[in-house]
Amino acid sequence: MHPAILIHGPTASGKTALAIEVARRLDGEVINADSMQVYRDLKVISARPDEDEMRGVPHHLFGHVNAAERYSTGQWLEEARAKIRVLQKKNKRAVIVGGTGLYLLALTQGLSAIPPVPEDVRAQVRDIAEAEGADGLRARLAPHDPETAERLGSGDKQRLARAYEIWLATGRPITDFHNERQPPVLLDREWMGFALTPPRAKLYSKIDRRFEGMLMQGAMAEARALIERGLDPELPAMKAHGMPWLAAFARGEISAEFAAENAKRDTRRYAKRQFTWIGRQFPFWPRIPGTELNDRMRVILALYREIDREMEADYS
Repeated sequence: MHPAILIHGPTASGKTALAIEVARRLDGEVINADSMQVYRDLKVISARPDEDEMRGVPHHLFGHVNAAERYSTGQWLEEARAKIRVLQKKNKRAVIVGGTGLYLLALTQGLSAIPPVPEDVRAQVRDIAEAEGADGLRARLAPHDPETAERLGSGDKQRLARAYEIWLATGRPITDFHNERQPPVLLDREWMGFALTPPRAKLYSKIDRRFEGMLMQGAMAEARALIERGLDPELPAMKAHGMPWLAAFARGEISAEFAAENAKRDTRRYAKRQFTWIGRQFPFWPRIPGTELNDRMRVILALYREIDREMEADYS
């Protein structure tokens, strides 16, 4: 059995091209770990790899979910587990790539045992969040989960809503579940993770150029198609980077220029948060600051082959 290769990094950092090259060089197959690239309706907006980019390398968990669904980390974890086990039986390397750090954290450290929240509770909390904002959510949460209410700031409306809906659904603060984790899918020495950390100025420039390219490739048409379906704007797919601004433009509420600039800004801010996540959640993952594909490959091959030989020895 070969250890899985995990590749994480901020949006537009070149993860896709690197994962495909790693899989091609090491007889592997690619498994998606990006929460937006699972949606079949977001091919352009999520920068999902196309057939030319895949270059004949098998890809899994890309574009297989309807945008009308609320796809969860738990669902991804179960599907990823099944794909990994199949690849292990075939003696193939699993190359797991994406910008959703929570997916990779759950894969290697286990998923918090929070039970599913009923849809009626979610709807109730969404209404409260819209009417009262983050401050209202915090005031409601504080008597029941003071630790979380104090820790989360006014810019964390989504996390405040999540904590409040968990309390409504279970009668327990979300912190109660943090130490209750399911076993990880990949144990130590069954995987090796790499974090791409390109220079920020260069990355932000690439984010801007990539969004402009998405507009040329049909991002607006994707947004209009989703709007015409009348989907709930709170669905994850409707919150994909740039989607809310494209939707506002499609409804005639803002100009194309205003939509594009704000979409780029939000995506740059997301990339900044991804850098922070890497620093906090994956402190021991080898960093790859270079941007050239060949340089990245040399780092991965040099470090990975050592652990691959050790694992082969363990299972021989």
